[in-house]
Amino acid sequence: MNSLSPLSSIERQNQILQLLSGTARITIDQVCEVFSVSQATARRDLEALAGQRKLQRVHGGAIPLRQAVPEPPILVRSSEQEEQKQRIGRLAASLIEDGEAVFLGSSSTVLEVAKNLRQRRNLTVLTNSLLVMNTLAGLPEITLVSLGGILRQSELSFIGHITELSLAEVRADKVFFGVRCLSLEHGLTNDYLPETLTDRAILGMGGRVIIVADYSKFGRVSTAFLAPLSAIHTLVTDSQAPVEFLSALEAQGIRIMIA
Repeated sequence: MNSLSPLSSIERQNQILQLLSGTARITIDQVCEVFSVSQATARRDLEALAGQRKLQRVHGGAIPLRQAVPEPPILVRSSEQEEQKQRIGRLAASLIEDGEAVFLGSSSTVLEVAKNLRQRRNLTVLTNSLLVMNTLAGLPEITLVSLGGILRQSELSFIGHITELSLAEVRADKVFFGVRCLSLEHGLTNDYLPETLTDRAILGMGGRVIIVADYSKFGRVSTAFLAPLSAIHTLVTDSQAPVEFLSALEAQGIRIMIA
């Protein structure tokens, strides 16, 4: 850049976004070279843009931040990334031991976990998902505990104050939870505000939190903040998940399992 006409920070950050729009990643060294600024300035620019939810910071640079579109109903989502979800469900189910109490959330990927529990023995399953209930109902070796509340029609799940009161009375060894969006900067987010308090109660009910999410959930952010990444103990995902993102999660002590 012309040192006689230095750019303001706002102008420089706008140009950084233009550069990033044409590539999958921009590094701090590239920002330094293109704009003739120090590494400290380049980092400040990227952090400022990340704070405005215009990009996502990763080690050594940044990647584009994808804003999540409104989530379709669960029966529609069940056919999206179907193969990946089935593999994730099988691997996640292998983490459940006979005799445990587990909570299964209402996502289409968690439903795949439930489908792999039919041969388990002496298992207690707590859930707010009508689809999980239907999948496991009538199995003699599974004690099924359903949580009431307001039925969210698009998800066929129970949410709201009654559900949250029920969650306060139970504990699980492991919580299996699907999430709409995972961002290194903004943690776990969702796009349905009335469900937020229910989801937070689920994540905070005790036991190990195991997030099941296919590659399409990474690097995205939505309206409602659920929890920081530190809430996750284990992430079960598929082989198409971005390597840099997974490495950043591992650096925070999160166990990564690839289906």
